[in-house]
Amino acid sequence: MKRILIIEDDMDIAELERDYLQLNGYSAEIVQDGALGLKRAVTGMYDVVVVDLMLPEKDGFEIIREVRKKLEIPIIIVSARNEDIDKIRGLDFGADDYLIKPFSPAELIARINSHIRRYERLKGHNICEVIQHRGLEINMASHKVMVNGILVQLTTKEYELLVFLATNPNIVFTKAHIFEAIWGDECYGDNATVAVHIQKIRKKIEKDSSNPEFIETLWGTGYRFNP
Repeated sequence: MKRILIIEDDMDIAELERDYLQLNGYSAEIVQDGALGLKRAVTGMYDVVVVDLMLPEKDGFEIIREVRKKLEIPIIIVSARNEDIDKIRGLDFGADDYLIKPFSPAELIARINSHIRRYERLKGHNICEVIQHRGLEINMASHKVMVNGILVQLTTKEYELLVFLATNPNIVFTKAHIFEAIWGDECYGDNATVAVHIQKIRKKIEKDSSNPEFIETLWGTGYRFNP
């Protein structure tokens, strides 16, 4: 049984999430305190973390950032804050998805299902292949990315997006196409989701993220990987 950690100080919302998760075959635990939530999240006992942004002791941004230092499990933000800056900041810290309150519990379940399937497919991808381009090395067996011999830490979605582009070199993909390929049609997002993840990858693999060599932008069209 998959285990979900809910870090949420509003018990009405937390219990609603927990009840729907349990009805759909998940085990769910609620933590209302941000500091305790972080302590539980990094134990490695959970398959998905669902976190609010406004929490006592530690906010959701800090939790996401600290969890990402140790784990690559899916992290879904559930928040009443609907400003683009909050979405971009949450994704930049390593969250995989952003759901705005009020929301449909069925939508939360659909997103959790989708992220778990993609995460497990990524972990189980046993193709023994290494992609190498000008100092960039992507090991498909170990899921490790090296730049000039130095290990680069990517989140699950960053890695999946990089692999998608690198295994389809010189092909231009629109943001919509990339979003569908990486996040799937069961999740809903906007252009910021793809753009933020591209920006994060560039900062980690490019010599100069403002003048990228690997992931090129074709203005008004999309992105392509240049080998």
